[in-house]
Order: sequence, then C-alpha cells, then structure tokens
Amino acid sequence: MTKPFSIAIHGGAGVMPRRDMTPEREAGYNVALSRALEPGKAVLSRGGSALDAVTGAVAALEDEPLFNAGRGAVFTREGNQEMDAAIMDGRDRSAGAVAGVSTIRNPIHAARAVMERTEHVLMIGAGAVAIAREAGLVFEDDRYFFTRDRWEALQDTLRMEASGTLDDDPSRRHGTVGAVARDRQGNLAAATSTGGMTAKRSGRVGDSPIIGAGTFADNATCAVSATGDGEAFMRLLVAHEIDARMRLAAATLVQAATAVVMSDLGVIGGSGGLIAVAGDGSMVLPFNSDGMYRAWCIEGRDPETAIY
Repeated sequence: MTKPFSIAIHGGAGVMPRRDMTPEREAGYNVALSRALEPGKAVLSRGGSALDAVTGAVAALEDEPLFNAGRGAVFTREGNQEMDAAIMDGRDRSAGAVAGVSTIRNPIHAARAVMERTEHVLMIGAGAVAIAREAGLVFEDDRYFFTRDRWEALQDTLRMEASGTLDDDPSRRHGTVGAVARDRQGNLAAATSTGGMTAKRSGRVGDSPIIGAGTFADNATCAVSATGDGEAFMRLLVAHEIDARMRLAAATLVQAATAVVMSDLGVIGGSGGLIAVAGDGSMVLPFNSDGMYRAWCIEGRDPETAIY
C-alpha cells in the first residue's frame, strides 16, 4: 500500500534581519524556494524515490544564487569557493559526501557519485573532483560562481575583522541548503549542500557533509538536514541525536528535534535549525535563530514557504 509523500527543503538559517528585508526581496526568496521545491515534489508525485527527490531539490537550490550553495556559495578569506555536500539513503544508510570542492556545478551530484561509485563515504578536494569527472558531472569556471553580493560580503567581513568590529550576523555563518523526503513506498532520504562561512579559513569543513551531524537518514526513524553554526552541530551530532532519541527513548520526531534545537543547541551557544521527516510522514522544521528559509509539501496539500 502506498503512503502520502512528504518533502521539505531549506535555504539556510542565515536570514537577514526583518528590518533589512524588503517586500520585494522577501517575495524573491519565496519564489526561489517554491521553484526549488518543485523538482523534488515532481519526482515524488510520479512515484519516484525519496533519494531522487532530495537530489533534485538540492541541485535546484544549488542553482539559485540567493542561497549559499553551488552558484551562490560564499567566498573563503582567500577569495574562492570550497563547497561541501552530503546525501543519505534511509533504506540502508548508504551515504556519500564531498568536502572542499570547487568548480563542480552541483556538489550534491558529486556526493551521490561518491555513494554510488566508490566504497567510501566522504571524499575531499582533488579526489572528490576526480570522482565527479569520472561520473561526467558538469563543471563551471570561476565566473559562474561569482556573485556581487557574496564578494561584497567577503570584503565587509575582512574589513570588520581588521578593525575589530566583526558582528554576529547569521547571514555570514548559517548559509546552507538541504532537503528531506519520504516517498510513497515509505523510504526516507536527506541531502545537504553548502558554501560554508563567509571568510572561512581554507580547509574548514562544517557539519553539512558529516553524516550524523548535518545530514542523516534511516527509514526506522527520520531524515534530517541541518543548517546553522556548523561547529556546534558537529559537537552535538545533531542529526544522529534526534535519531537516537527516537530509537532509544521512544521520542516522537517533534519531541526529539524540538528538544535538540530549542534546548541543547543553546546550551553550547549554537544557533540554527533543521528540517526533518519521520517514517510515519510527520514533519518538523524547528529553528532557534531569527528565521530559516524553508518550504514543504505533504501530498494532498498545497506547498508552503516561510522565512521567519
């Protein structure tokens, strides 16, 4: 017997403060979220797999320059991009991830290539790029990944660092995209992709490609894609912590995810959020930051988007 599908996406918890959000800009983000949700929803609507749905949704988010992944990836302090991505299949916990890659148009496709074409889970740098080339993935030059807003954000950050006036703007720290889904067969999947933090040191890797931290999926419990202070999410192993509370303490998805995001993260000074779907199709999208770009759809209902 088939089950109603569920899908959610996020464009990161690094939203600009409400005071700076114009109606035109807000409308643009909502349109971009709706557009990115559609490929994943279309896969599920025709009976496709959760794995294909999250791949398609995250690739669409990577193609949107508004979000910090793929084309919209932020710059390192050296002025280039080092992108991370991960994907996980809830059917058997198969997973693939890449870290510190550049020039690959859609890093999520590279993560899936690692999962499907190698015996490894996480590959970095040149080795990950080689797998992407073997898989015939699309590459782009530096011009494709250059956005004026991201470049100016780098310059502003470096100036503030030099003057000792660096603030705590989440739009520099929380940029990530992701998707989770349950298909009609009841299978779960999760995918996450990011450009990292503006002005990060070369070689820094966040939680997004770390299985159990920023990305996780198991049909028995849940699928999770996180966004926020990567170091905090790694220290808490946020995604796996939610799974563990469901498996070992009989918590519901809502109970587990809400406790981790709204309580545990704050204890160590972390902020951000996540999207998650359970094996029963229930969904939760908690955040303890000012907002989180997000969209979701449950079969039979109209898709929705939100920012704050």
